[in-house]
Amino acid sequence: MDFEKLYIGGEWVPGSTGEWIEVEDPAAMEVFARVPRGGPADVDQAARAAHEAFPAWAARPLADRIALMEQFLDIFRSQEEDIIELEMRELGAPWSFAKSSHCEYQYTRVRSYIDLAPQVPMVEKMPLSTVYREPVGVVGCITPWNYPLGQVVQKVVPALLMGNTVVLKPSQHTPLSCYLMADAFARAGFPKGVFNMVTGRGGEVGDAMASHPLIDMISFTGSTKGGIQVAQRALASVKRISLELGGKSPDIFLPMENYDDAVRSCFNSIFLNSGQTCTALSRLIIPASDRAKIEETLVRIAAEYPMGDPRDHSVKVGPVASMAQYRKIRSYIEQGIADGAHVLLGGVPDEPTHGYYVAPTIFTDVTPDMTIAKDEIFGPVLCVFTYDTIEEAIRLANDTAYGLNAAVYGPKDEAVAAAKQIQAGNVYINDSPRDTAAPFGGYKQSGLGREGGVYGMMEFTQQKALFDTYKE
Repeated sequence: MDFEKLYIGGEWVPGSTGEWIEVEDPAAMEVFARVPRGGPADVDQAARAAHEAFPAWAARPLADRIALMEQFLDIFRSQEEDIIELEMRELGAPWSFAKSSHCEYQYTRVRSYIDLAPQVPMVEKMPLSTVYREPVGVVGCITPWNYPLGQVVQKVVPALLMGNTVVLKPSQHTPLSCYLMADAFARAGFPKGVFNMVTGRGGEVGDAMASHPLIDMISFTGSTKGGIQVAQRALASVKRISLELGGKSPDIFLPMENYDDAVRSCFNSIFLNSGQTCTALSRLIIPASDRAKIEETLVRIAAEYPMGDPRDHSVKVGPVASMAQYRKIRSYIEQGIADGAHVLLGGVPDEPTHGYYVAPTIFTDVTPDMTIAKDEIFGPVLCVFTYDTIEEAIRLANDTAYGLNAAVYGPKDEAVAAAKQIQAGNVYINDSPRDTAAPFGGYKQSGLGREGGVYGMMEFTQQKALFDTYKE
């Protein structure tokens, strides 16, 4: 695959700047590829191509768009081994997680959008009118590095199915697997200009997209700070905005006899992908009466999450994505120790010599005023709190600026009652599986809008009311 081109107007073209962004393997600590450092001129070319393609694409029947997406999915599936290899190299994702979450689960998501698209209410009869849903237009999709394909699928696939055209800016740190997706769209026969991809830095390509007059909507996933900046720029031209931002998600354990399954559920969230997940359950809230038992369980089960080379199929925790990420996480661990939190497991990582590795770390004796209790660390760092009453547990769960995700583990009726009081867009009960038909998004500073399922598709439409009941 040639990573040194941009995909614009149905063609692989060189970037306008003649400059490059290097892509590093975080396990080997070496550069192994480069992509164009796109600029405003490339964004302009892509936006014009998408704008020109929009009327014909929007006019095509949904059945035609679905048929093309079916062809895309077949090609996308055939790329599995290449996707896994790239996710191991550009992100440092362990083989097992690259296969299950970065690859196979994305096929499931595409399949879900295809199956649910006919259920989107594109025409609704009201007592005195008819409400139609229409495509928004050209959608600019800005996606993060931690799930290189996941967030792309969540935006690009529903936007296209709903009749929009797309300009994608993948993360500058993990752009390579998106080249396979672009190739799959091209081979599936999507018309020229319907899907476009411009690689580059957020402050250059992302800002140009947010400001471009021919881009009608910005769908952004990333940090809350970055989302606010993009939104402010986009609002200067009153674009539609969808933001999926940060999280500091709570996980409440209700009193139980055995906590093994609950701990594994928490660890799968905070340790897999090296904690680089916006929905990671990073705040564990446990009954004080069972503290000793739970702490023993945490240490014992942590041994089931070995850290090492992503290509080793037995490894569950790989390196973090970059030196910058390593330094950020290390500084938070040092801050937690300085603030008086107790290190139950892990601790300050050694200087990286063979990869940016941060071992799973668990802090106890954490108080809500500590920096590690408030900030999104975005690494394999778990903060443990204790409670005496369920009311206290709920207060601790809601004591955050974020509200993206949460979990409650315990007797179902009690767990559901607690979950209903948590201020978050998603709450898992007893490790229930993710439902791709459900809406995904957050409360408070975790974002605006929803992704996933019918609700996620509706984000890429706008409503028109026709008052058509007048009688002569």
